[in-house]
Amino acid sequence: MHERTLTQVVQRSCLADLHGELIYPGDDGYESARRVWNGMIDKHPDVIVRCVDTVDVVTAIQFARLHHLSVAVRGGGHSVSGSSVCDGGMVIDLSCMKGIHIDPEKQTARAQAGLTLSEFVQATQVYGLATTTGTVGGTGLSGLTLGGGLGWFMGKYGLTIDNLLEVQLVTADGRVERASAGVNPDLFWAVRGGGGNFGIATAFSFQLHPVGPVLSGKVVYPMKCAREVLRFYREYTSTAPDELTAYASLSTTPDGLPAVAISLCYYGPLKDGERAVSPVRRFAAPLVDLIRPRSYLKLIQRADAGAPAGRCYYEKASTLSELGDEAIEAMVEYGAAFTSPWSQILIQHVHGKASRVGPTETAFALRGESYVICMVATWDGGEGDRHMAWTRACWKALEPFARRGVYVNFLGEVREGRVRAAYGGNYERLVALKNTYDPTNFFSLNQNIRPTGV
Repeated sequence: MHERTLTQVVQRSCLADLHGELIYPGDDGYESARRVWNGMIDKHPDVIVRCVDTVDVVTAIQFARLHHLSVAVRGGGHSVSGSSVCDGGMVIDLSCMKGIHIDPEKQTARAQAGLTLSEFVQATQVYGLATTTGTVGGTGLSGLTLGGGLGWFMGKYGLTIDNLLEVQLVTADGRVERASAGVNPDLFWAVRGGGGNFGIATAFSFQLHPVGPVLSGKVVYPMKCAREVLRFYREYTSTAPDELTAYASLSTTPDGLPAVAISLCYYGPLKDGERAVSPVRRFAAPLVDLIRPRSYLKLIQRADAGAPAGRCYYEKASTLSELGDEAIEAMVEYGAAFTSPWSQILIQHVHGKASRVGPTETAFALRGESYVICMVATWDGGEGDRHMAWTRACWKALEPFARRGVYVNFLGEVREGRVRAAYGGNYERLVALKNTYDPTNFFSLNQNIRPTGV
């Protein structure tokens, strides 16, 4: 048994009514509790409060405020930036809060903030229902939702936030608030894309939709075909129906071959899907064709293998209104110069319903049809300088073709200028709401919207 410090003894006494668990340096489980998905994040909080209910969250916030502790909030712990853990201070850990209730008649779900996407989808698919989530099963539901939520169903059903009905959150002064279209509508506007700036979300209510098997997977081509494949992808996505979402990527296959791929998901009658994906299959002779009917759950779980916990990740992102030839040339150049076999360039096509919502209707301002480009350096231990340098150089090469604005969930480095650009014309309204709900910037370890005067 380690020797407890006087501070720990006092804190344990003050937090004796906590329903969850307090974890301190030296406690069994501290090392695993402080680790997050991104292996390059190595931070040591003074205390981790593992909450099991909203009352615990209120207690933790009140204690942190009283003792002037910085606070990080952990849902799924899946952010590249590692903002869900801190050096010193307190981590408010929601990962044990995994309750979910499905109403199959109303086609709604009420879900707690500790769920991963796989856990959420597994519960909804029991009833043949789903909604837009991200693409990697291990991602936290909370962080994905608060940042917007790009995903496979965004063409048909919009972003995750476009299917959000209500949020329950605890504000910086410890109040439990509800936010929906009819209750605290300004706060509801802000949390739909505004991240964790306005409180700790403890539960979400979502609109669900009937979703059976989807036609999904990828077709992989050799890297020597990359220019032709990306030009084809540009034309293919320009006429994509709402039911079809297609991504492209440059990466390395498991057997070490540089490759370019088109990944897609068709939601609708499978015979219609076969017609919609046939141009991809006819375009050229692929290395492999993995497009199959499968459940939505299996689709997002398949992506976990390419993003295992413990590897090091560093990413930057840009948004392009179109895939011009010069932008394609830059991506091909850097796709042929990966410094790690696990790095990749991912292109996500934002279209359909997600693009038809007005940019001021939610805090998420990145509306209109676009291509979100994410450059991810991934490596396994050791020095990351050359891998990160590759990411920065690729990003810099694409910047001349990028529009202003970036997907906040892809902000690997959280800087005020980039955050301001992400929200565009919505930024000043978000600052005003930050002044109301968190004037001291208590929630600052996030894609931070700084209140006036702080």
